[in-house]
Amino acid sequence: MGNGCLKASKYFLFLFNLIFFLFGTALTGFGLWLLLDNQSFIVVLNDSTDVKIACYILIGVGAFSMFIGFLGCVGAIYEIRCLLGLYFTCLLLILLAQIAAGALIYFQKSVLHDGMTKMVTKVLDNYPGNNSKTEQAWDFIQKNMECCGWNGRQDWYGNQIVVSSSQLLFPCSCQNVSLTSNVSDSGFCEAQASDWPVYDRGCAASVENWLFTNLGVVMGICIAVAFVELLGMILSICLCRNIESDYEKVSNPGLAY
Repeated sequence: MGNGCLKASKYFLFLFNLIFFLFGTALTGFGLWLLLDNQSFIVVLNDSTDVKIACYILIGVGAFSMFIGFLGCVGAIYEIRCLLGLYFTCLLLILLAQIAAGALIYFQKSVLHDGMTKMVTKVLDNYPGNNSKTEQAWDFIQKNMECCGWNGRQDWYGNQIVVSSSQLLFPCSCQNVSLTSNVSDSGFCEAQASDWPVYDRGCAASVENWLFTNLGVVMGICIAVAFVELLGMILSICLCRNIESDYEKVSNPGLAY
């Protein structure tokens, strides 16, 4: 490979690793946001060990991506073959892990949905109406998505406060503003009749609609990330091979002719 092509490959690889490093930074920040934000959906599921583990895995993957991006940048600029080889291997493992995770999520959709339903049902059954972080997050979801419960209002029928109260109580954040004049959006409100003035749609349908609406963006990001990884792998292996070739030319001048 000519000296100009070698330099071009080196700086292109540096650029893509810089992008990969920034992607890892964004992924780490997103994982931290899910854990720390008081109004994210993850707060509703904060009693689930599996969900917390998933967030920590997300943070770990982001930090690992930053490390890999750093390796690629250093290996490209200083033309260190061992770092480029390590970078290629790590990228290959990440790409295979992403494919495996995508396939697992696709084929285990029903299991994930059932697990989510159980976790949310547990939250609703133990909702005491004292304005905790978990309750604030769930109230925020129901109010802004205009939904009630996970599959519907019937998910609230097992709540301990609703069952034991002598009044006709319903969650205030579920209220359909076109049917009631209550102004509270947290805790419990008293209904004037047995038919609650709440939204009929469950939040599961709202979440699914949101995912389908943003599916193009999510797929675009996934494809872009995979493309960057593949391009980084190609550039790193080409640069690695030609660095070796250039060293051989220095040690064996006769190979250049």
